[in-house]
Amino acid sequence: MRRARIALFPGSFDPFTNGHLDLARRASALFDRVVIAVAYNSAKVSLFTPEERVEMIEESVRGLRGASAMKFSGLLVDCARRIRAQAIIRGLRAVSDFEFEFQMALMNRRLAPRLEIAFLMPSQEFTYLNSTLVKEVARHGGRVSGLVPAGVERRLRARFARTGGKWASTK
Repeated sequence: MRRARIALFPGSFDPFTNGHLDLARRASALFDRVVIAVAYNSAKVSLFTPEERVEMIEESVRGLRGASAMKFSGLLVDCARRIRAQAIIRGLRAVSDFEFEFQMALMNRRLAPRLEIAFLMPSQEFTYLNSTLVKEVARHGGRVSGLVPAGVERRLRARFARTGGKWASTK
């Protein structure tokens, strides 16, 4: 019996975008399971709690074979070991992403030499997209449909309606 191939797709996902979903789909074609891991960083001000982000991701990937979401804190390689992942998925949108991602990959390789790092490129339509841009557009009442899954869009609208467009920390 062949061992399941498991990939860990980490990030802050604040919020989960269609670019993230595109990468999750690509990863699910390569691996039996893709675990989307929401990083908790107490030093970072987030729009959504880690629990809310996990809920949004679970809703967004429903129907995507082998995809699930969880939250984690601490070292990424420790999370990968816990779920028995063979690979970490990282997205590269532009050359500017490469230097940071390369440094992180080398550090993760040093900490866990048998853990592979797989860099995936999103579809061309998502190469400019990131969570910060989405939040800024939503905060100012702009249209984010097509940039995020429908459930994420609903939550963005609700969050900014409650806060009057203010950035409310969810620490």
